[in-house]
Amino acid sequence: MKILSSKYKTLLILLVMLTAGIVHAQVTYLASLDKKKIHFGIQLGYTLSKFEDAYTQDDEVRQSLQGTSSYYAPGFHLAVVTPDLRLGNFFNFRLLPGLTLINRTFNYNWTEEYVNQHHGADAKRSVESVYGEIAFDLKFRAFRYRNFRPYLTSGGSYGFDFASMRNNKNNTDQSIVRLNTSDLRYTVGLGFDFYMRYVKFAIELKMAFGLTDLKIEDDDLYTRSVDFINTRTFMLGFTFEG
Repeated sequence: MKILSSKYKTLLILLVMLTAGIVHAQVTYLASLDKKKIHFGIQLGYTLSKFEDAYTQDDEVRQSLQGTSSYYAPGFHLAVVTPDLRLGNFFNFRLLPGLTLINRTFNYNWTEEYVNQHHGADAKRSVESVYGEIAFDLKFRAFRYRNFRPYLTSGGSYGFDFASMRNNKNNTDQSIVRLNTSDLRYTVGLGFDFYMRYVKFAIELKMAFGLTDLKIEDDDLYTRSVDFINTRTFMLGFTFEG
């Protein structure tokens, strides 16, 4: 009987907590925020980036290299929402200047003959970049349901790589992969706004597709292994607005 009583007490506590949560969720927070013409915020993001490339058509290189690949590597993103401009009940325009730290890698699949002849051949090369970015989004918002509102984004960004080795023209360090400093990207995303007591919090999933060929011609097999290079980045972002 004591065991049964204990189970009922636990169930009662859970029901009370659930009821309290439902009542709490019915309180509408920041009801006037979406009516503001302009507001501001900050965005933090966890990124995963890799290279998109085309395996070379150079027959000389193909005799030594069977192919290249790139896998997603983690990075960090910080941006300021300045401003978020209301265009109507369902559309907003956002300007997002910020900083992105990313790491991308090339993996080389050399032929067995080439590896035997060149024991120092790299199987992997990493490229670290620090991009100063100017990004913009057109944000389409669905109907608000209590303190929740989903949205879609479409936009673009321009990034300048402050860590680029482009000016290392002689490329005396054979471990360096030189890339162009400027990069243009097209972005699409999906997000969810959560209205809290003092701030609007958003979780956002965004994909960025590089439009610029980043390759700089160098007379070595590592660079000649691909005919073009651009970047693909996935971001999980967290935005705070008020």
